[in-house]
Amino acid sequence: MPGTALRQRLSRPENDHQIMSSWERFMDGQDAGSDALRRLIDDSWRRCHGAVDPGRDGAPPPAAGDALYDLLTDNEELVQASSAITASARDFLFESGTVMVLTDATGSVLNVEGDDSLRDPTEAIHLMPGANWSEQTTGTNAIGTALEIGQPIQIHSAEHYCSGIQRWSCAASVIREPSSGAIIGALDLSGLNESYSRHTLSLAITAAGRIENRLAQRDLKLRYRLLDLCFDRLRMPGRDGVIVFDRTGTPIKTNERAAALMTELAKDHDGRDMAIRDLTMPWRKGRVAPENMPEWVDRDWIEPITIDGQRLGAVLVLPDRSAVVRRAPCREVSQGSPKVDPFARLSGQAPAYCEAVRRARLLAKSPAPVLLLGETGVGKDAFAQALHESGPKADGAFVAVNCGGFSRELLTSELFGYAEGAFTGARRGGMIGKIEAADGGVLFLDEIGEMPLDLQPHLLRVLETGEVYRIGENEPRKVNLRLIAATNRDLKTAAADGTFRLDLFYRIAVTTLDLPPLRARVGDLPVLAAHLLTQIGKRYESPPPEIDPALLTSLAAHDWPGNIRELRNVLEGMFLESGGDRLTPRHLPQDLRQAKAQADAVQGMSPLQLAERDAILAAIEHNRGNLTSAARDLGIAKSTLYVRLDKLGLKDGVEQLRR
Repeated sequence: MPGTALRQRLSRPENDHQIMSSWERFMDGQDAGSDALRRLIDDSWRRCHGAVDPGRDGAPPPAAGDALYDLLTDNEELVQASSAITASARDFLFESGTVMVLTDATGSVLNVEGDDSLRDPTEAIHLMPGANWSEQTTGTNAIGTALEIGQPIQIHSAEHYCSGIQRWSCAASVIREPSSGAIIGALDLSGLNESYSRHTLSLAITAAGRIENRLAQRDLKLRYRLLDLCFDRLRMPGRDGVIVFDRTGTPIKTNERAAALMTELAKDHDGRDMAIRDLTMPWRKGRVAPENMPEWVDRDWIEPITIDGQRLGAVLVLPDRSAVVRRAPCREVSQGSPKVDPFARLSGQAPAYCEAVRRARLLAKSPAPVLLLGETGVGKDAFAQALHESGPKADGAFVAVNCGGFSRELLTSELFGYAEGAFTGARRGGMIGKIEAADGGVLFLDEIGEMPLDLQPHLLRVLETGEVYRIGENEPRKVNLRLIAATNRDLKTAAADGTFRLDLFYRIAVTTLDLPPLRARVGDLPVLAAHLLTQIGKRYESPPPEIDPALLTSLAAHDWPGNIRELRNVLEGMFLESGGDRLTPRHLPQDLRQAKAQADAVQGMSPLQLAERDAILAAIEHNRGNLTSAARDLGIAKSTLYVRLDKLGLKDGVEQLRR
């Protein structure tokens, strides 16, 4: 603390006589002005005048019993973060004539540690847990004044407003919540006047800083844990907006839809713009709902994230009001007009794909469960939607749940719902589960192979009895739904390995439908690419671009491990890069262009050349792109390695690897 600021924070015992004279004049209603009286002390006396009895000999009687328990419980995290620092005070303050005092933001004492010889004097002035040392109750003192001005300060002898504590010397620094900067407490060092030392203020500042560091480390650890739990939720497909709040109510992560939906909802309610950074929802301990919740936020949109009784934060889901629960399209058509075929949206002419569509049309008419099998990205969700819209429950809800997108606890709540008070953080009135929401319609369980093993018998019971129990309820609720499940795993093998129940497999796989990967239907690429570009163009309000035949040839050479989802992403990227112009091979992403070049280079190579190529690539990969080390491993000069890379068509790919 430089210059004037330092002088304002520190007491000067050599001025005690002048300060006492100033205090006496102030009590007589005169001007207390004196060069020895710090402005901060003068300001504090003026705040206390008329509000505090200057004859007090200590703080009011401390809280006890339940009131003290509640005080410590409300500040449990601050006490825990301070425990190591305050515990060490027992040793380094031994026979120092000083105690270390921890308070909350109101000045209420939470803990006192230090020299045991001060036990009687501290108790005499109520410097003990449960007592309040704010300026409003005990006048000018280091704890109350530091909290009032939000800065560290030392107060000595006659600088205290109340005469009964003018034999004390103290120094305190505030403790701030790391993320918001809000004051949450104070750390004080107090002793009788003879214990005065200029260093006590530095010690108080250092100790408060250590506590803040421990709080920051704790918050960082909890925030990482929160983001880990919410990672899949943020990446889930759909049009809902998702905002993750930390335990202080500060937004820390959103998905792409959140900002637009929040602006739309806020404008519809009060006509004003609102940024995500302006949305804070602090959640006080023991409260059912967060504080300062905007009126346009429905409480049912908020899900507290609680692990082992500890609230990590909350997730706010802003529903896309056009599709909160997806339902079949309106069927209000004039009598005699042709019925739209939902399967017409599925583009493809490959024999394996046509066979899958043919079988799906037949299976759609039955209420029996269907298990969709296929690699990630082949379009299982599109088939599920078409099965629903063509089936006997087409007028009911289509409720989709990704079993791999939730933790075990969240998936349980999502599927089965819960009663009010079922667990800490449960919403008032409880919550309906997705199984109940699908009553009269279709429940689509995507990635069912990822469902935790201990949840599987509960789902099996629902399918066998047509009854679901909400968490915390003893009475079942009747449901009548059709199940469509999907997986990219071999569930029979999983059952043999003990990671999936065989009885559940037979229950959900009454009928199965295999969907071919994109590499098995490359002949569909032209029509499929055109269909996807039409959808992309509509989203960006632009006509779909033409496709160069050479580009289709390049696309057909790729093996598409991500299937249709990967193709859609590639086409969207090319669409944006082209600005709506004709799509050609030059618009291909870099990785696809390199893969094509390497594939072209491999064609026509002799077995000896292929073996040499593999050996060079293995050496370069082993040495993490270091060509000097790779050449040494291969037993050739580095210049020779460059020549071989050029002849084998590996030069560009290796340069990319080295970057």
